Amino acid sequence: MEKILVINPGSTSTKIAVYDGETQVLVHNIMHPADVLDELGTTFDQLDYRTKMISEVLQEMEIADDSFDCIMGRGGGIPNLLTGGYRVNDVLLNTAQFNPLFDHASNIGAALAQRFAVKSGCDAYIYDAVSADALAPIAKVTGFNKMQRISLCHVLNARAQAIKYAKSIGKTYADMNLIVVHMGGGITVSAHAKGVMVDIVRDDEGPMSPTRSGLVNATALVEACYSGEFTKDEMIKKIRGDAGFVNLLGTNSAIEVDERAQKGDAYAKLVYEATGYQVAKGCLSLLGCFTEKADAVILTGGLAHSDALTGFIKSRVESIIPVVVMPGESEMEALAYGGLRILRGEEEARPEYNF
Repeated sequence: MEKILVINPGSTSTKIAVYDGETQVLVHNIMHPADVLDELGTTFDQLDYRTKMISEVLQEMEIADDSFDCIMGRGGGIPNLLTGGYRVNDVLLNTAQFNPLFDHASNIGAALAQRFAVKSGCDAYIYDAVSADALAPIAKVTGFNKMQRISLCHVLNARAQAIKYAKSIGKTYADMNLIVVHMGGGITVSAHAKGVMVDIVRDDEGPMSPTRSGLVNATALVEACYSGEFTKDEMIKKIRGDAGFVNLLGTNSAIEVDERAQKGDAYAKLVYEATGYQVAKGCLSLLGCFTEKADAVILTGGLAHSDALTGFIKSRVESIIPVVVMPGESEMEALAYGGLRILRGEEEARPEYNF
């Protein structure tokens, strides 16, 4: 059997899916009231509550919560991970809880997966965590001896779409050189050389987006930090949160910005096209990561549904490298298919995690 439970915790929800092989049997987004989560306290204090909610949904759908062959949890900000799958062990669980790179609900994904793996007597895995790092050593060097580049990007969806695109044209991920742009609340760009994600443009290194400022002048940023006008937390929000479309146009909705631009709002049009312009620059900046010709740029994520935005990017990039549009996210499928490849022996999980 190849029955897989996928668990993807977010800040106010837990999305679950059940797969039988490649077939999705169930997908459900469990919403969690903010006041309930606030009363529980920390992310890991929510473990019992979220476990109970998942079990209740499975019960309602007449799916036994102890009937799975594999459990896949969303990987959070866990340090020292490579791309691919890791079997959940005690070291990984302890690191996710006590030594994460950042605080986010996805850090509880491994613990939730382990709860249901124990019930089913199977293994739990995380796969392509946001902190998964396959960057080449040359990509990590900066001119500041106390600062090394760290990989944080939309690893799960980027690799999944790259694998899917390669398969659609009769090739394998390991055959191709691809640049993948994930365009959502934040925008990241990644270079995939023969099946290895060798470099990235993080959401604070490149294009602005609905809630991110993107790359800004470093000297001006330092001056703003020491101007006395902003606290540290306020400055962080100027980069992530109160930034991008939110800061410039008062909305985090790309749909709204697109509509305003089409109705004649010249500034909305300028901001929207500037985002596309910066994405184009981010794509082409990664061409230098390859020693062979790159095969294609893939535009994915929610913003890739916008014909105006993808069309603008194509106009700047397509004369140099083919552009493929694969809109939306496939995180649940990506987790399920990663687990399926491990179950089938088509892919080996990484060695035991050891912080």
